[in-house]
Amino acid sequence: MRTLEVCLSPELIHQHQLEGKIVVVVDIFRATSCIVTGLANEVVAIKPVAEVEECKKLGEQGYLTAGERGGIKVPEFDMGNSPFEYQSENVKGKKVAISTTNGSQAIVKSKEADDIIIGAFLNLEAISEYTLQSKKNAVIHCAGWKGTVNLEDTLFAGALIDECAEEMKPQGDSALLAHQLYIGNHENLFGLAKQSGHAERLVGFGIEKDLEFCMTVDEYSVVPRLVNGELVGS
Repeated sequence: MRTLEVCLSPELIHQHQLEGKIVVVVDIFRATSCIVTGLANEVVAIKPVAEVEECKKLGEQGYLTAGERGGIKVPEFDMGNSPFEYQSENVKGKKVAISTTNGSQAIVKSKEADDIIIGAFLNLEAISEYTLQSKKNAVIHCAGWKGTVNLEDTLFAGALIDECAEEMKPQGDSALLAHQLYIGNHENLFGLAKQSGHAERLVGFGIEKDLEFCMTVDEYSVVPRLVNGELVGS
């Protein structure tokens, strides 16, 4: 039986062998939720980069620039890190360069994988179907918060394990932990997630509607894949 591992933070990704595997990168609050929303709403491609300056240079090449540091929009960027910004008519048909505190870093650190896809509760069913059809072992790479573990990404990891349980076995204690967390709280996902430290920080910026939207299950059917350095919908 194929396996599903969970990396609870990018600081731990070196402990996982990625070659030959599919990696599902998740940053529920809010980068991967933004990416899924954008590609579901006719953004052409999204290029994740680690550094603000690299993102600015892509802006000079015609990309819209998006992202945050510490939950706050980078002042020089066109967009912040709200999924509602990715529903705007202004982004349709455009390419976006994104740099965030956690999510874009996790994507960059997953580069050794055979296939990198982007997960969120918003596309949970589509991600589970893609993962099962890939016929590869998988690693769920949680972006966490500045190198530490967070609740909402771990909840998603548990949800994906549950969706794939008939064909894929959770491997390692972090996968078992994530699955049990989800099983015990699947009827109150947002209620639990909004208690997380990351959620409390972001609520302080007046964006609780973002957080609630990010916990919506199966809003979209798009599966963002990293192809030649850019995320495109499939």
